Amino acid sequence: MHIKDLIRCLLRARYPLLWILSQEEMRVLATLNEVACRERMKLLVWTVTKGLVPYQALAKAWLEGRPDEAKPVNEDTQDYLGVLHFIPRYMGEAIFVLLDFHHFLSNPVVIRALKDLAREIAPQQKTTIILSPTLNIPPDLEKEIQIIDFPLPTKEELAAILENIIANLPEETEDGKPTTFALTEEDKEALVRSLQGLTAQEAESVLLQAAVRLGGLTPEAIKIVTEAKKAILRNSRALEFYPTHDLSLEHVGGLDLLKAWLKERAKAFTDKAREYGLPWPKGVLLVGVPGTGKSLSAKTIAAEWGLPLLYLSMGAIFQGVVGASEENIRTALKTAEAIAPCVLWLDEIEKGLAGLQSSSFSDAGTTARVLGILLTWLQEHSAPVVLVATANDPNALPPELLRRFDDIFALDLPTFEERIAIFSIHLRKRNRDPENFDLALLASETEGFTGAEIEKAVVAGMFKAFAQDREVTTEDILEACREIVPISRTKADEIQALRNWAIGRARPASKSAGPNTGGWV
Repeated sequence: MHIKDLIRCLLRARYPLLWILSQEEMRVLATLNEVACRERMKLLVWTVTKGLVPYQALAKAWLEGRPDEAKPVNEDTQDYLGVLHFIPRYMGEAIFVLLDFHHFLSNPVVIRALKDLAREIAPQQKTTIILSPTLNIPPDLEKEIQIIDFPLPTKEELAAILENIIANLPEETEDGKPTTFALTEEDKEALVRSLQGLTAQEAESVLLQAAVRLGGLTPEAIKIVTEAKKAILRNSRALEFYPTHDLSLEHVGGLDLLKAWLKERAKAFTDKAREYGLPWPKGVLLVGVPGTGKSLSAKTIAAEWGLPLLYLSMGAIFQGVVGASEENIRTALKTAEAIAPCVLWLDEIEKGLAGLQSSSFSDAGTTARVLGILLTWLQEHSAPVVLVATANDPNALPPELLRRFDDIFALDLPTFEERIAIFSIHLRKRNRDPENFDLALLASETEGFTGAEIEKAVVAGMFKAFAQDREVTTEDILEACREIVPISRTKADEIQALRNWAIGRARPASKSAGPNTGGWV
């Protein structure tokens, strides 16, 4: 249901109290004005600085920069309790919007006044709306208020903003050069897609910034939009922007089936995919032995798809204050949607949800509530945010979470061919030509090694050669390999249990090649 239709429905049903969650005051008020006009109702807006003022007068004062001309309908309404007492006495059908009113909800007198207000105006054609960027409804009012999560601008609205800016670009820049306009229809689509998740004001501001910096609008504007989205993360406790500019599928050895899956979905974020009937990818879970490249694959997914990568820290989500953890996960997910399209990386997810499985640990249900918010978001969110989670122990994850992922891939120990590829990658990474090494010998001597252990052997071999002031050789690396006790020996039972779990539950990330070599058979 469109947001305007939803609000009209609630007004006609005579909901006395609504809470609209949004940071876009002007856009929300403009939408409410359209609804009010259609329903033939007055729209009045309250601020602590001006009192209760008709929207049209307030909007005109804001537009013309003449705030003194916005007069309150009653002098008593400038007081936050006075406006609650005045609303039931107002003559006529009306919508009352209270701005910044959430700051007064710690006062028990205000809570009581809102309860009284709801009962008094319920028989009337009046609705009071609290417009706030945060959701902090006191428990006493939870049953009294209907919550509306006001959506961010749609692609159509963002496209209209872009076209309006294009139409109003001056013919020349400030230094007298001709304004550059080099956007094809495909470029416009990509630019609008990059703007998704921004407010209307943010989208307009960043496009104007791009026009100033570039002397017009070109495909380079997408990079400027991405920079603006990164700035949003500076106020986030739980999210961190992770650079992926130096990563590609070439940095991942093997995992051919996972790579094929990634390439199939590389165009999933285009309008052509929507027209074809395909949804956004929701999420993928990577499970397997530690050191087999789960985290590297998660980072490479973002690089392959050309999307920003956000790292979600579950440690920063959980706080001791009651309700803080739930608010943190909501804020983090909303921030990710503001950055969208993007990849949201949740590493070792089972550790973040450890409280669900531990009989000796009690967090008063906080972990379960955080999980519930994550599950609902995975099921319902419409923003192009792909959750890429990794897990070493999938048995610790609840079944309802596993069902939310589009696909689950199992990463096992690398095959012979994959070990050759991994040795090549790490030698090239350190400016060594793989042709100068006996890769087949190295691969045959490292059966049961993880990719991380292979990298460790390469580094150890180089340290040995460097200490002797000579070039590293195959024998140096072999000697380092012999000193490593691989995880396949120290945790053989756990690895076999993981393989048993994966049968029938997960897709192999590599082609099957038998036990201990990447095959989940």
